[in-house]
Amino acid sequence: MANGDTLYTVRLLPLGGYVRMAGQDFDQIELEPGYRVGLILNQDQQVEKIYLNHNVQNPNVLFIEVERADLNKGLWIEGYDEEERLVSFDFARNCIIVEKGEEILIAAYDRTFDAKSLGKRTMTIFAGPLFNFILAFAIFLFLGIFQGVPSNEPIITEVLDDSPAAEAGMKGGDYVKAIDGQSIKEWSELSQYVQQNPGKEISMIVERGGQNIELVMVPNLVELENGQKVGQIGVMYEPPLEKNPIKSVVYGFEQTWNYTVLIITALIQMIAGQFSLDDLAGPVGIYQVTGEVAKHGFFTLMYWTAALSINLGIMNLLPLPALDGGRLMFFGIEALRGKPVDRQKEGMVHLVGIVLLMILMIAVTWNDIQRFFFQ
Repeated sequence: MANGDTLYTVRLLPLGGYVRMAGQDFDQIELEPGYRVGLILNQDQQVEKIYLNHNVQNPNVLFIEVERADLNKGLWIEGYDEEERLVSFDFARNCIIVEKGEEILIAAYDRTFDAKSLGKRTMTIFAGPLFNFILAFAIFLFLGIFQGVPSNEPIITEVLDDSPAAEAGMKGGDYVKAIDGQSIKEWSELSQYVQQNPGKEISMIVERGGQNIELVMVPNLVELENGQKVGQIGVMYEPPLEKNPIKSVVYGFEQTWNYTVLIITALIQMIAGQFSLDDLAGPVGIYQVTGEVAKHGFFTLMYWTAALSINLGIMNLLPLPALDGGRLMFFGIEALRGKPVDRQKEGMVHLVGIVLLMILMIAVTWNDIQRFFFQ
């Protein structure tokens, strides 16, 4: 299906998408001298279709033996017809080459990727990772609208039996208004204060049934797995959800930013520390984790999908050959030098990068298989 200068195709397996930009090496076709090709001309005597194979059942085809041709900038062809006359034709802007049943639109140089300005090429490459972040924002926005935005109000969800909170008379649904005379508005303030005061008597003002009640308790001293000692009063908390379109938009941006910072921080820590294949996951690992996440419900799966999308966007922006970040790195070099890096040299760098990434992917996938199926 064609729309202007763009050809669209629908594939059998709807897995992702692929963009083949005009002017890339894989769609450059050379018509060498001596080639015999068939031409279809339009009313202006311009070539609108070129057949590279000889089995063409069309009476309007003009066969010529190519003498010279320019399929890139000049857009013309010259050769000898069946009567040995030297003929020359210009290509139409929408000229198509047909080879073994496959149609390829000729890429005039002015509409190829390399002919565009550095800024346009940069934005084109950056657009891929950018839409990973846009997708994550859209998912978080969806979650905010249909599930609700966490309000973080310090409302107790559940009180554990035989805990300091239970002994003090705290109940689920209590709204904590103040601790030791200090007004609080968010759960994080309550949690931080309790953790910092193990073994010390604290006083809380809670709202219950429209009345303020004072509760006194002593947080237990608990040692975490990392050796840190904190205070706990024995309550469970789930943030109340509020459905508000405006807050949902803010929530979408906040969650996208928070997950981005979290993933970048983890990546830096992984690079700074001792690298291990167990720190990475390939398709097998992601499939296994996704199956576990899906058991916790649709909304949890959506959070995981958004996190994966952000992770993919960040990985793609790394300045490594064969990734979008690697191409952006070469654009940066071009901006500093004032001219592009030799295409053959850049292509070799990306080729090496692709090989190394494939080796890494195979190693990670095998490690995932061993970890999930043989342990």
